[in-house]
Amino acid sequence: MAITINIYYSGKNQNALKFAKEMISSGLIQAIRGENGNLRYDYFLPMDYPETVLLIDSWQDQSALDAHHRSPLMYKIAALREKYDLHMKVERYISDGNVSEHDKVFIRE
Repeated sequence: MAITINIYYSGKNQNALKFAKEMISSGLIQAIRGENGNLRYDYFLPMDYPETVLLIDSWQDQSALDAHHRSPLMYKIAALREKYDLHMKVERYISDGNVSEHDKVFIRE
């Protein structure tokens, strides 16, 4: 079962956006996406919260996520979070990979 983590980074003076841009320009995102078991690593801008950036981070399983947390990349991410003085709200979800027949009625592919 895949594990998806939503991380809401918040700061002042557009620091969350600056953080995300530096994650991209530094190559950290590409390195994370290349890690074994990474399924998704994407930033989004919530419309109602201009000082927040949402990271949707998804991993194949807990062991892949644990390996990511032990990687040297995590120290670089933590240093950037400190640089931009960001605060985080974290949500964790486990996917069963199924969409019910009832839900499919509302999904347009």
